[in-house]
Amino acid sequence: MDRVTGPAATAPRAVPPVAHQAPTAPAAASSGVHATARLVARRDGRGGTSLPVLESDGPLALRRTRGDGDEARVVLVGAMSGPLGGDRFAVRADVEEGARLRLTSAAATIALPGQAGGDAHYDVRVRVGDGARLHWLPEPLISARGSDLRVTTRVDVAPTATLVLREEQVLGRVGEEPGRLAGRLVLRVGARLVLDQEVACGPGAPGGWDGPAVLAGHRALGQLLVVRPSFAEQPPAARLLGETACMVPLAGPAVLVTALAPDGLRLRRVLDSALAELG
Repeated sequence: MDRVTGPAATAPRAVPPVAHQAPTAPAAASSGVHATARLVARRDGRGGTSLPVLESDGPLALRRTRGDGDEARVVLVGAMSGPLGGDRFAVRADVEEGARLRLTSAAATIALPGQAGGDAHYDVRVRVGDGARLHWLPEPLISARGSDLRVTTRVDVAPTATLVLREEQVLGRVGEEPGRLAGRLVLRVGARLVLDQEVACGPGAPGGWDGPAVLAGHRALGQLLVVRPSFAEQPPAARLLGETACMVPLAGPAVLVTALAPDGLRLRRVLDSALAELG
């Protein structure tokens, strides 16, 4: 120990009293799980489609399955429950020029409240290149009581590309009130913004979401978005598809089918029928 000399050594210094503080509780987790799955589909030069990038992350697991002809097929598997409150999930898919890809999911996605609290986000971004084709057909998203989920799907499609995209949302499990669910669907064809649509349902959503002008008491809603170069010359006609569904041509070579149903099973039947009608 160093020896202290000089004036400082003649008078001992007073030691201030130590304030006794209650132990600090650990901060609650607020960020949740962050995960991004990425894939790239590319022509393999032999008449098929390769997958040079197939990156799973955390609860988002990508699995290649047996393809069909020139089409590669990938299934998105949920490796754990979620998204929960505070989670940030994302999927990035790039279908390059001339490639063919069918992307599905193994089971429904269930949004749950979780322990961290706060809202959850699920962000899907897709690019489809010249002459490429993508079928993005996930299983339904179920909004469980107490959850708060924001879903955003952004798709950029080349004017010569083909896209079939299906989204299905079910508000609550059987006999259960829904959580809050907000969804946004954005489509660009070339440099043109063709669709930018938002919907919000459940507790905290703008008033009237369950009224006659929006869901009218139904608990399942869905969209089917189809982009085809041939629609530029011969777009499908706008028409009703039963009492709770309609088909609307968009400004680009695209058509949007919007449907409501009492449950997910009947919603799927309506959307499948519309897709079969479009060919």
